Amino acid sequence: VQVAESGGGLVQAGGSLRLSCAASESIFNINAMGWYRQAPGKQRELVAVISSGDRTNYADSVKGRFTISRDNAKSTVYLQMNSLKPEDTAAYYCKISTTWGTGYWGKGTLVTVSS
Repeated sequence: VQVAESGGGLVQAGGSLRLSCAASESIFNINAMGWYRQAPGKQRELVAVISSGDRTNYADSVKGRFTISRDNAKSTVYLQMNSLKPEDTAAYYCKISTTWGTGYWGKGTLVTVSS
């Protein structure tokens, strides 16, 4: 199974981007789906996660600005990012986890926010 992110790019501060993450084939028993990011010189951090029951959790730094959603039928997860700030600049990765404990990572998509 391959997982691929898309939707990254260069945007001015205050702008919006929508990231998508899709699996190459249907993933059964999907549990949580999440977005992580890693800025240069920093550790990878959780941005947002959505459970199988559509419960969501966000990093404090993105609450009120980012929205995570999922389409189970398509094994796809989205991240709507509004009011972007320069500090949101990072490589964004998605992870799809199954109830079996398997985690599928994408290779990342770069988001650059200019001031």
